[in-house]
Amino acid sequence: MCITCGCNGDGHHLHGQEPHTHHHEHTARDGRVITLEQDILQKNQLLAERNRGFFEARGITALNLVSSPGSGKTTLLERTLADLHPDTPCFVIEGDQQTSCDADRIRATGVPVVQINTGKGCHLDAEMVNASVKHLKPTQDALLFIENVGNLVCPAMFDLGESARVIIISVTEGDDKPLKYPDMFHSADICLINKIDLLPYVNFHVDKMIEYARQVSHIDTFIQVSATTGQGMDEWYSWLKEKAGAAVSLE
Repeated sequence: MCITCGCNGDGHHLHGQEPHTHHHEHTARDGRVITLEQDILQKNQLLAERNRGFFEARGITALNLVSSPGSGKTTLLERTLADLHPDTPCFVIEGDQQTSCDADRIRATGVPVVQINTGKGCHLDAEMVNASVKHLKPTQDALLFIENVGNLVCPAMFDLGESARVIIISVTEGDDKPLKYPDMFHSADICLINKIDLLPYVNFHVDKMIEYARQVSHIDTFIQVSATTGQGMDEWYSWLKEKAGAAVSLE
């Protein structure tokens, strides 16, 4: 059981936390002393910093892709890899509770991929990424895409050592998502608004969603994309190039 968020790894969720705790003692009305323990994610944060140091030393740009289920992030990633690979070295870590469906889709693009199945767990952590990177062996100046488990709650708490956190929201979701999940938006560096080809058919107001996001986060880059039609993808690739420098080829 993950004591941080309550998810049950069921043998597959490799937290390995042994959490450092703060002890807070409170005296109840009947005189009993109640000790509350708060996991402060110390081990995860230390390992995340090790991951970050590894990435920085090798010029690897690691991107933590977060979203709710069904946002289209795997399709977006497939399109991105198809357009950038093989001119740009790309590697992928896929996080899902079960199956290798997404990893199989990524593998079909020719990009090296490692699948993490979290069982009943609801997010990736720094230890999982660390173990996956050792197996994946991303090359110098590569792009490393980490597709997190579809969840807008728990992944917000876990630093993976990423260079940037990319939140993806689709127009088939509510435009009030930032207000409902402020912690995730607050932790993100950029927001991709996906499936914009469906805007004529859904009740989603892009301007309102951006306004809400700015109320709860520091995000200043919002890119409207359609992984299906390719609309807006060049702007996304330009952001990647700026983030990664010369490592990204747009030829």
